[in-house]
Amino acid sequence: MATIIVQRPKLAWHEKWYLSTLVKGLKITLGHALKTFLEIVGKKEKVTMEYPEQKWDDKLPEYYRGAPALVTDEHGRERCVSCQLCEFICPPKAIAITPGEIPSDDPWAKVEKRPLEFKIDMIRCIYCGMCEEVCPEQAIYLRKDYAITGESRAEMVHDKKRLYEIGGVRVGLVNKWNELK
Repeated sequence: MATIIVQRPKLAWHEKWYLSTLVKGLKITLGHALKTFLEIVGKKEKVTMEYPEQKWDDKLPEYYRGAPALVTDEHGRERCVSCQLCEFICPPKAIAITPGEIPSDDPWAKVEKRPLEFKIDMIRCIYCGMCEEVCPEQAIYLRKDYAITGESRAEMVHDKKRLYEIGGVRVGLVNKWNELK
């Protein structure tokens, strides 16, 4: 078997000292700096959004899926019937529901169940929207919210009270309160 000797190309003096590579890098950097300077002077629309001061709210697409929240109907009643479908379908298991019964003296006792506890761990939630799709009573919705923060893990677990606060009211027919059912 023959040995092949590969000859390395001879480098010029500027290549040995990396001067040509340095000049190419400086050319790219100065080009970007000049373009940015002209944007500032020319008041062109910026490519980069300055996040805390500028929000994406007006630029969000219709299909954007944000954080989940619970909603009430226009009379302030809970829409959730504690069927636990959202808990079962949640891929990362971020939803935990403890069903509770409605007392028999309540005017809406025909419903039988409501959530005693409803928790969503926003750290585990992947904002897939499956909980919203599977809900038969349209009790859980994905908001157009992308800035969910907390100082501890405990703050990122939203309980039923917090979910109703951020969810608000949803107007429309709810099967749970339908008298004909």
